[in-house]
Amino acid sequence: MCGRVAQFDSWEELVRIMRWPGPAEEKQQAEPRYNVAPTTPTLLMVNDEGALIGERVRWGWRPHWVKDKPAPINARVEKVAHGPFFRAIWPHRAICPISGWYEWVDEGGPKKQPYFIRRRDGQACLTAAIGQFPAGDREASEHDGFVIITAGAQGGMVDVHDRRPVVLSPEFATEWMDTATPKERAEQIALIEGEPADAFEWYPVDKAVGNVRNQGPHLIEAIGHP
Repeated sequence: MCGRVAQFDSWEELVRIMRWPGPAEEKQQAEPRYNVAPTTPTLLMVNDEGALIGERVRWGWRPHWVKDKPAPINARVEKVAHGPFFRAIWPHRAICPISGWYEWVDEGGPKKQPYFIRRRDGQACLTAAIGQFPAGDREASEHDGFVIITAGAQGGMVDVHDRRPVVLSPEFATEWMDTATPKERAEQIALIEGEPADAFEWYPVDKAVGNVRNQGPHLIEAIGHP
């Protein structure tokens, strides 16, 4: 995935979708965002001792010992559980709820054409994420951040991009976030329980989304194919 998402579902709607068995609280309310870019504070749903907490966490993370490369924003599901790069945060699982995400496709024009991808049923996408984030009484740190786990695209989605975020059903999202879920089981959830390609739809949108300063619902409106 190219690294641009939308987050405009309300906290109340996200809690309803999750059907979380315990208390739920959004720590910092924010306006709906239709053009969320990496490195910016992004809504993350965290399991804090049984409470579902909405935190604003920087999208992107790298271990402290890496100094010479930008912080990745995504992690490949095929190796995230076993490589050294994400070892420190693999046990810290969360959900990044997105209303959809954007991809840019080369269709032969002077500029790539952006597409918006979302669930066909209109619900938010509960994407699997791992990171370093506030929990309990810990204050936010400059080292906090998270990455979205991605898998290979399937079906017709391959025509848009070869990677996609791992989107989980509410049941698997809850199990993913459960601190009692063994790491081996969490890996299996990420590998095999992501929603299939036919759960999504995609369509071309205005190229204005390419400018991160642009916001508003017009960015996700379908346009006539150029």
